[in-house]
Amino acid sequence: MNTLKKLRFETLQIHAGLQPDVESGARGVSITPTAAYRFRSCDHAARLFELSEAGNIYTRLQNPTTSAYEERIAALYGAVGALAVSSGMSAILITVLSLASEGDNIVVSPFLYGGTYNQFRISLRKLGIDCRIAPTERAEDFEPLIDTRTKAIYVESMGNPTCAVPDLEALGLLARKYDLPYIVDNTFGAAGYLCNPFDWGANIVVDSATKWINGHGTAMGGVIVDGGNYNWANGKFPQIDGPSEGYHGLNLHEAFGSSAFIIKCRVDGLRDLGCCPSPFDSYLMMLGLETLTLRVRHEVESTRKLAEYCRNHPKVERVSYVGFEDHPSYTNAQKYYKFGSSAVFTIELKGTLESTVRFVESLHLAANMTMIGDSISVVTHPASTTHKQLSEADLVAAGVTPTLLRISLGLEHVDDLIDDFEQAFAQIK
Repeated sequence: MNTLKKLRFETLQIHAGLQPDVESGARGVSITPTAAYRFRSCDHAARLFELSEAGNIYTRLQNPTTSAYEERIAALYGAVGALAVSSGMSAILITVLSLASEGDNIVVSPFLYGGTYNQFRISLRKLGIDCRIAPTERAEDFEPLIDTRTKAIYVESMGNPTCAVPDLEALGLLARKYDLPYIVDNTFGAAGYLCNPFDWGANIVVDSATKWINGHGTAMGGVIVDGGNYNWANGKFPQIDGPSEGYHGLNLHEAFGSSAFIIKCRVDGLRDLGCCPSPFDSYLMMLGLETLTLRVRHEVESTRKLAEYCRNHPKVERVSYVGFEDHPSYTNAQKYYKFGSSAVFTIELKGTLESTVRFVESLHLAANMTMIGDSISVVTHPASTTHKQLSEADLVAAGVTPTLLRISLGLEHVDDLIDDFEQAFAQIK
């Protein structure tokens, strides 16, 4: 509804996509546990399959519960559309495959989540797509890697685990200079609450909904969000502005205008790759979104307090918290992130790999998991988990050392977490 455009984030996270059941009066979104849908007639089915009429065909493509969730995400970002998928990694995969094919390339930031790094350097390479990693996150270091076969610029709004924040606006200007889609993984941006890359020139946002969107560690999911602000009729993307092989020559750009990209991701990406979410998972995501701002504000406040405690502890070598002025990305975080910080920081302990492991295993409240954005605080050892597959040189480039720990704050009282850290520090020499 048009009135949504006038509402603030905190209101949209509750009301967007919510269509109360007229017959029952139910307040909540219904979970529609169905794989398929009855067609009114064969002609109706034909119109659905040729994309001339909107509607439900098969839950691999769309589902009423998931559609409500997608509407809420799009409203929070101020976007033309969103697509829910089964994980953040599948969101990235569908996005890249919708733009690039064998012989093409994308230019990406060096500060990437380990799973993204492996998808780019291994899986996409096997498909003939070159992922060119810039030496730094600065726009001037991206530019020399761009050529006539470049199909996108890709960054994370806050790198994982270093929390490096690139100059999103400068990269957006670079993408515009070369007329390229600008993709931002905004997982740390909390569905646009802490950071909305569309404000700084992004065309496409991907997000691991498993994290702050869900917020409780109860479901896997990812989203692709289309800003509707890229000109697909520039001759670079015939798969979007040209005859579609899968739909009898239908031109997606002519048929769907500014929503052409997100339609492409749905009708080709989900149809062929099948990485759709379950209706129940979509319901959990919608439920999580209702409290997103309350959770994130608490987590950001707790993060600063725990980071300050760690900075003053004698067994901590270094604290990397983007909210501290000594962090290399402090200035960018102040510009691009609400509160100028996030709910994640890293520490490097004094000592060795063995003493670092002993500290992690001595914690009682903070969980040893590969997770962020959960209601439970998490301490992750990247060198043995999320970045385990990287070479020594790549670990150095990504800023991952043997004693580095990534800390994601949950909803506990921060003083209890500090007590937990204190007793764990007592276990190491």
